[in-house]
Amino acid sequence: MIIGVPKEIKTNENRVALTPAGALEFTKRGHSVYVESTAGVGSGFEDEDYIEAGAKILATADEVWQIAEMIMKVKEPIAVEYGRCRKDQLIFTYFHFASSEELTHAMLKSGSICLAYETVETTDRQLPLLIPMSEVAGRMAVQEGAKYLEKPVKGRGVLLGGVPGVEPGKVLVIGGGIVGMQAAKMAAGLGAQVTILDVSLNRLRYLSDIMPANVITMHSNEYNIRRLVQTHDLVIGAVLIPGAKAPKLITRDMLKLMRPGTVIVDVAVDQGGCIETTKPTTHDNPTYIIDHVVHYCVANMPGAVPFTSTVALTNATLPYDLQLANKGWQQACQDNKELKLGLNVVNGKVVYQGVADAFGLPMHAVETGLA
Repeated sequence: MIIGVPKEIKTNENRVALTPAGALEFTKRGHSVYVESTAGVGSGFEDEDYIEAGAKILATADEVWQIAEMIMKVKEPIAVEYGRCRKDQLIFTYFHFASSEELTHAMLKSGSICLAYETVETTDRQLPLLIPMSEVAGRMAVQEGAKYLEKPVKGRGVLLGGVPGVEPGKVLVIGGGIVGMQAAKMAAGLGAQVTILDVSLNRLRYLSDIMPANVITMHSNEYNIRRLVQTHDLVIGAVLIPGAKAPKLITRDMLKLMRPGTVIVDVAVDQGGCIETTKPTTHDNPTYIIDHVVHYCVANMPGAVPFTSTVALTNATLPYDLQLANKGWQQACQDNKELKLGLNVVNGKVVYQGVADAFGLPMHAVETGLA
């Protein structure tokens, strides 16, 4: 198979979809890898590293898109890339379709095969290609939240860990999945008082068993959220419904209950956000303020730590990448139910229920695309 790795062009997106180590695994199996020049530089990988791994370097993104049977990316195609996507071309990346009707219609029009990292799912309901980036984003949420709690950037002026004689800051984590668990760990490690919410009692029992004493668990409901936002300094939105829009758990009126300088980090922004006032921001301009509450809603948080993120992503995606390359996407998805669940759009048809529901589009059986 011919694999293409274009350079990411979303604002301050420094990750790349494939490391040189991953490229070597393709080339030694007889596949061809074409990488856009300087695609890996932001993550610490030079063109020469890919050449040593057997890949070929192409000067422009257009050349990579034109030659590739499978495009490997990190983030979803943006407007300038829509015209590069072509019929029957496999695109394997984070799509997060439910957060963008424009992207959904563009990919339907293109006729491409859109296989989304975020909906590849194991039999035990794990999301193996979302987990590594969720781990990064969860840890970063606390790191960024702590920074924006500083007074010069309009935060409350609270040090999360406190000091002797001064109580530590309070962190509220909404959602006890991978993002929430990692955020709670980081916040607890800094010495903050942490409350983590989830709707699953089994998940709360698990978190209660593994978390340190400065983390308490509570059931997630509107009453508890409304009460807790009044006393917590940093609120982290960590809710995920695979392939669908995130529910709005913090409403606009709740902002008025928060103290001035409270910081919200909405990690669910890729899926539309779990805070009503969420709007996507960038690393260049990461925050905005509504009702004296600081909002950090960067849609590609792991892009700020690209070396860590790129290596973690390739570690997770490579086994699936190789199946797609070795067998072709149709056979690979027939043989592997995890990959099959990753199919969102096939030849102009929506084949993933969450995407169809998000925009009222017709839902087609995925099997029709695998015939």
